[in-house]
Amino acid sequence: MKKIAGIWLYYLVGSILISCSTGQQAEEKVVYLKDYLVGYQEGQDATLALRRALDECKKVKARRLELPAEKLYFQPDYAVEQYVFVSNNDEGLKRFAFDLTGLSDIVLEGNGAVLLFSGFVCPFLIREAENIEVRNLSIDYTRTFHSEGKIEACGEGWLDVSFASEYPYYFSNGCLHFKDNQGNKYPYSNLLEFDVEKREPAYMVKDYWLSGGCMPAQELKNGNVRIFKDKIKGTPGNILVFGAAQRLIPAFTVTDSKGVHIQHVNIWHCGGMGVIAQRSGDIELDHVQVTPSPGMGRMISITADATHFSNCYGFIRMLNCLFENQKDDATNIHGIYAVIDSIIGPQELIVKLMHPAQEGFDFIRPGQQLELVNHKSLIQYGELSVENVERLNKKYTRVCLTAPLPEGTRVKDVVAAMGPYPEVLVRACKMRNNRARGLLLGSRGKIRIEKNYFHVPGAAILFEGDGSYWYEQSGVRDVVIRENVFDNCNYGIWGKACIAVGSGIYEQRETSRYHRKIRVEENTFHIFDPRLVNLYGVDDFVFKGNRIIHTDAYSYQGQEQRPFVIDNCSNIFIQETED
Repeated sequence: MKKIAGIWLYYLVGSILISCSTGQQAEEKVVYLKDYLVGYQEGQDATLALRRALDECKKVKARRLELPAEKLYFQPDYAVEQYVFVSNNDEGLKRFAFDLTGLSDIVLEGNGAVLLFSGFVCPFLIREAENIEVRNLSIDYTRTFHSEGKIEACGEGWLDVSFASEYPYYFSNGCLHFKDNQGNKYPYSNLLEFDVEKREPAYMVKDYWLSGGCMPAQELKNGNVRIFKDKIKGTPGNILVFGAAQRLIPAFTVTDSKGVHIQHVNIWHCGGMGVIAQRSGDIELDHVQVTPSPGMGRMISITADATHFSNCYGFIRMLNCLFENQKDDATNIHGIYAVIDSIIGPQELIVKLMHPAQEGFDFIRPGQQLELVNHKSLIQYGELSVENVERLNKKYTRVCLTAPLPEGTRVKDVVAAMGPYPEVLVRACKMRNNRARGLLLGSRGKIRIEKNYFHVPGAAILFEGDGSYWYEQSGVRDVVIRENVFDNCNYGIWGKACIAVGSGIYEQRETSRYHRKIRVEENTFHIFDPRLVNLYGVDDFVFKGNRIIHTDAYSYQGQEQRPFVIDNCSNIFIQETED
C-alpha cells in the first residue's frame, strides 16, 4: 500500500512540475521576427514578415517579440491601414508597420535594430493596449518629410539655395516642389533658417509661412535654386529648412492605452510628433532620444513636437531623454476644450471641436464630470455630470446632462473633462536646439520638473491654455521646477521670458487666476536676456534660491529690461539671487 501511495505521489509531483513548466513556458512565450524573415536580405521590405509575427503574438499571447539586431526596411505597401484621429496631428487613412492594437503584457525587444522606413508609413500604433514596452531600437526614414538646403547667396526678395541629393526636387508652374525617388511628393508650408555652426535656429529668425504651398523659384545655371519671397532674409552658409506641410506620420501613436513604456529608443526622424499619446495613462519614456540621424548631415530630427499628451491620466514620466533639433516643442501636456455650439434644452448641448487638428477627438463619456468655462476669461462657472453622449460626426457631439445648465451658460463658451489629470515627472532630460519652446505644462495633477537642461530659442517652460484658438485645457495646480539649468534661452521669437504664461485670458484679467501654485527653486539661469519670468493670471507663485549668471552668449535686442514682469497675479514671492 505504501508502494502504491509512493508511485501516486511520484506521478502527482511530476504532473505538478510539468504543469508548472508548461505554465512558465506559456508565460514566457517569445516570438522571433527572424523566423519570419527566411531569405530576407538587407533592403527588402520586412513589413509582411512583421505582420505575421505580430499575428502570432496575438494568437499565442506572447510575452516578448524579439527583433534581430540588424537594419530592417519597411514600405507602406503591405502595412496595416487604419483611419485614425490623432490629437494635434493630421487625421487620415494611415498605414502602420507595428500595429500593436489590443495587445497586452508584451515587450518588443529591438536588440539595437535600426528600423528604416520609406514613404508615408507610420512606425507604431499602440491602441487599446495595456502594459506595452518598446525598447532598444532606432527609427529613421530613407527620405525625410522636410527638406534642407544650404543658403549660397541672398538679395532683395530672393535666396539662392543648393540641395544635396537626399532632397530631390522639381519645378511645376514656376514653383519649387520636393519628391522622393519613388515619385512621392513632400509638400512644405514654411521656411526656417538654422545656424550651421551652432546647429540651432539662427538668432531671432522668424518663420516664413507660405500660402498655397507654392514657393516661386527657378533653377540657375550653376545648379542652385533661386527662391523668391517678399522681404525674405538669410545668411549664406546657413541651412534653410523647408518644413513639412502636415503632421501625418508620428513615430508612436498611443491611444486609449495604459502602461506604455518606451526605453532606449532613438527617433531620428518621422513626419510628425515623436510620441503622441491621447486618452492614455501611465506612460514612461526613459532614454528616448529625438535627435538627427548620426552621420547623415541633417539639421532637423523630426518635423513637429518631440512628445505630446492630450487628455491623459495616471502618470507621465520622461526620464533621461534628449529632445533636440525637432521642429516644435519638447512636450505639450494638456486637455481639450470643446465649444458650446448650441443649447437645445435645459440639460442638453451640442458641442463642437474647433481646431482641425482636434476633430474626431472623443473625450466626453457618460458619467464624466465637465467644467463649463468662460472662453474669454477662462473662469470656470459650472460643473455638471454627463448622462449620455451622441457623436454626430467628427466635429459635433450632442451631450445630455444630469442637471440643468447654470444660468448664464452661453454659446461659444467651452467645456472640458474634469480629470483625471496625469501626474507629470520630467527628470534629467536635455532640451535644446529645436524650434520654439521647451515644456508646455497644462496638467492639473502634480508636476515635477527636476534636474533638466534647457537651451531653447523660446520660453523654456510655458503655461498656456485657451478657449479661442488652440482650445487646449490647462490651468496648473501644483508645479515644482527645481535644480534645472536654463542655458541662454529666448534667443528666438517664441517667448516673453524663460518661464512664462501664454494663456488666452482676454477678459476679467484682474480676477482670473487660471494657474495656481508654482514653485521655481534652486535652479541656475545663464542669461543674456534679462527676462526671467513673465506672469499673468497666476495665484501663488514662489521664486527663490535660484542662481542667476549673466552672459554675453547673444546680443540682447529687446526693450524690456525687467527680469520679472508680473501682471494681474496674487500671492507672489520673488527672491532674486545674483551671481
